[in-house]
Amino acid sequence: MKRFKSTVCLATATALLVALAPALAGAVDPFAASPNGAPKLKLPGINSFSPNVEPPASKDARIVRCDARLTADGPALQNGISWHVFSAIPGQDGKLQLIAASDGGSHSFKLAPGDYFLNAAFGRATATKRVSVPASGDVPNQELVLDAGGIVLHAVSGNDTKIPDKDLKFSIYTNDVQDDGERGLVMQDVAPNSIVRLNSGTYHVVSTYGSLNAVIRADIQVAAGKLTQATIQHRAARITFKLVSTAGGEAIADTAWSILTGSGDIIAENVGAFATMVLAEGNYTAVARNKEKIYQRDFVVKAGSNADVELLLGRDDANQNQIPQGANGAAADMTSPD
Repeated sequence: MKRFKSTVCLATATALLVALAPALAGAVDPFAASPNGAPKLKLPGINSFSPNVEPPASKDARIVRCDARLTADGPALQNGISWHVFSAIPGQDGKLQLIAASDGGSHSFKLAPGDYFLNAAFGRATATKRVSVPASGDVPNQELVLDAGGIVLHAVSGNDTKIPDKDLKFSIYTNDVQDDGERGLVMQDVAPNSIVRLNSGTYHVVSTYGSLNAVIRADIQVAAGKLTQATIQHRAARITFKLVSTAGGEAIADTAWSILTGSGDIIAENVGAFATMVLAEGNYTAVARNKEKIYQRDFVVKAGSNADVELLLGRDDANQNQIPQGANGAAADMTSPD
């Protein structure tokens, strides 16, 4: 498993590849029935159709066997495939009419002689080909090679501090930049440890820890027939702020908090006895307002070092910076700049 990290929130690397089939069995896959990546045809929205649609009975219908594979020399997939058969003749709206559909593995459709487009979707990976069904003679089996693999995303903070799944999300983009300077969005809000099935290629992944400035980017290669396991390394920590009357004392309620970056920009504001947030590593200033009095102190965030930052009533700013900072996690070790 390879980790991606950067002190400037940018990382480019290729993750270790492992066999796809064993991993699919035990992993969470919320995307199997939600194909994306439409083929270069004007197809209807295939998600709106019933999983199984059979064409009207025809006395001259032929049986067409359909198989889908991840790679040209791989086995036919026996589950997770969404099949759609479209007429090759566009309707008045310019879209192709859905003739038949099925979910599962290999499937045999009964189709009247004619031309069709056959589409197979495996998660976000798709393949489409034109199929001609003869009126007589042998009907060739149809094989679609998806050229697809999968990706599972993880993240840690610092060297190995685990990040709660609820605080972590990923977005997956195409690697190519469009004419408007943006990348095409493939999926957003991807949960950690979920398998995402994709066509092979390079994808741009954005990992967000918390809701503020802890963002890391990585370019990750997905190989056909493989599962890419990628762990992204965040340079951030979870910080809890408290205004107290004595060091280690109980937090004082009705405190308004402002957190400033080293350049003086406000990055977050909160009201309450405790203010907890995730911050990228760096220098910050905490400002607490309580009963028309203002207290502030400088502090440093270290990657993976979750910590408490306390401000004391009755201390001036210079003395605030001398207050020891306490860890709220086993790996924490924060310091104040002198």
